[in-house]
Order: sequence, then structure tokens, then C-alpha cells
Amino acid sequence: MVGGGTGAFIGAVHRTAATLDGEATFVAGCLSSTPERALASGRTIGLAEDRNYPTWQAMVAAEKALPAGQRIDAVCIVTPNHLHNPVAVAFVEAGFHVICDKPLTRTVAEAQELAAAVRRAKTVFAVTYNYTGYPLVRAMGEMVRSGKIGAVRKVFVEYHQGWLATDLASTGQKQAAWRGDPAIAGAGALGDIGSHAENLLRTVTGLSIESLCADVGTIVPGRRVDDDAAVLMKLSGGARAVLTCSQVCIGEENGLSIRVYGERGSLRWRQEDPNALTFTALDAAPQIITRGGVGSGDVARAATRLPPGHPEGFYEAFANVYRGAFAAIRGESGAVYPGIEDGVHGVHFIEKCLASKGAWVKV
Repeated sequence: MVGGGTGAFIGAVHRTAATLDGEATFVAGCLSSTPERALASGRTIGLAEDRNYPTWQAMVAAEKALPAGQRIDAVCIVTPNHLHNPVAVAFVEAGFHVICDKPLTRTVAEAQELAAAVRRAKTVFAVTYNYTGYPLVRAMGEMVRSGKIGAVRKVFVEYHQGWLATDLASTGQKQAAWRGDPAIAGAGALGDIGSHAENLLRTVTGLSIESLCADVGTIVPGRRVDDDAAVLMKLSGGARAVLTCSQVCIGEENGLSIRVYGERGSLRWRQEDPNALTFTALDAAPQIITRGGVGSGDVARAATRLPPGHPEGFYEAFANVYRGAFAAIRGESGAVYPGIEDGVHGVHFIEKCLASKGAWVKV
């Protein structure tokens, strides 16, 4: 792992998800941005001294020099956004597989550079759009592609939080500080949560965004990145979509949801109630499909660990992304995980939204 040291929420989540199914062991890392903090974090977590690196550059060089059976198989990158590209390119060019947090990079140019490196190296590259790992999200995608609701007409996808309703960065809160710095984060709410919403829409519907019109703004005075956005979209096949993302909605915790309306039915799912999917056929009463229950389908069952009625959630969904990436690393066919092109699409979407300024632009 690069990044994700002591006090970093997402680093601990990644370590739990990666090892949940017993398919991986955490053996090496450079866990912070300064040598002193990196080494201290590694010791706290229990890394062996000879695999606890002061810099990511030292980690690349030392791991590459180890015999094939001893070096790491893959690296997980959970740094702030500005380091995704240089760290990922270095590990890819050294021949390592990569699992990278989203957004993939800050700019499309960086994303294209990284994608080109992956194509040259022919390594596995996964992007942790973890919400697509939920079994019922996968069930939604299967139902849409099988024609269960007919041709898609309208999609609403929302991701609303309230944790940045005030100028939290001015208090010194670490996450708010770097996410509010455009040189480090690139975009604000669009990059942090809007990219998840965009990927969820494309994953579930299988449709591409052809054009969009975005109202992107900053509501909290003094903030240097966007904290609120609303996007109208025209999708392939003639469908229309609305995406909203905001981090200033007081009372919202992690409000990611998606509704898909077709010619013959509709589907709706909420991340905060992830074990239930509502399917409504034309002229029929709503039907609740539960995770692992009747009607959830083979794809959802393959992503399920516990029997129906035993709640699964965030960690298990995250682990499904890792499970797919590990299957690809082993060379198994049919591995399911968000890849490098999904990451490129996400960065392209962010740039187009920022460039729109209320006008329709082609994507």
C-alpha cells in the first residue's frame, strides 16, 4: 500500500477489504507523505522493518529488486489525488498490478498517460468504485441488460452528504483540508462523490454519456473547489439522466441512490439500505428483492457471502472489487471489477462538467 497510514479512514477500509476473503496478505507499504510518518505508521500497523518504506520511490525500487516469488504482486494506492498518477505509473512500469482509489487522476491528460502505461505493461489495473460491488447493484445491471424493464428512458442518480456544510478545512481537519485544495484534489464534490455517481450510472445501465449540461458551484464561502453540482445528461439510446452531488446537505450522511425507469418497469436502490432493491413492473405492485433472495439473480448471488437476512454492506462490497481484481491477476476469465478505462471515463466526466458552465457539451 502507498498512503493510508495512521488516522487515514480509507487506508484501513482498503486493508480490510483486500484481506476479507483471505486471498491477499498485506506485506509492504509506504504509508505516509514524509519518511518519519511513513515509518511510524508502518510500525503501528505491524509491517516488517525491511518492507516498511520511507518513500514510495524506495518501495518501487526495493520491491522490483526482490525475486519474483518474494516481491509484492500488487500495490494499492490510497494517497491524495495528486499522487495517483506518478505513483501508479511508476509501479505499472515496474511490472506491478495496481488497485487505485478514485478519481483516477486530476486531469484527463494524466489519465491518458496512465492508461497508456497500463496498455504497454499489460498489467491488471483496478479502480475502487466500490459501490458497484454491492450484490444488488450487480443485480440491477443484470436486470437492465436482460430487458427486465425494457429500454431505459430516464435515470436519476444522487450522492448527497452534509459533512462539508461548513468551512471544515479552516479547522485543520485533514480530509477537508486536502480535498479543498485544487492543486491536490483537482475537483471537489465532483471528484470525491460525483465520480462514484457517474460510474454507478454507467455500470447499472450499460449506457454511455453522449452530452451533458452541468451547474457546478461552490456554496460555502472561501472554499476553492466545488461542493455542489447538478448535471443533465443525454445517454446513448436516447435515454435522459439527472445526476446531483453535494456535500453541503445538512442531515445527509452517505446518500447515494439510483433510480432507473424503462419502458416496462423501474428499479431503485439506496446505498444506506443496500440489501433491498425495489422492482416495479408496468401496472404491477412494487416488489422488494433482497440480497441473496428470490429474484436477485446469479450475478448478485456470486457477490454474496452470507445467507439472506444477514446484512452485508460497505466492506463486503469493497471486497468484491478486490476479489475481481485478484481473479484477473490470477488470470481467471470473467473477472468483474472497475478497470482503467472506467477511471478514464470518470476523469473525463469531471472535466466536462467543470467546462460546461451551464451549457450543453458533447462528451
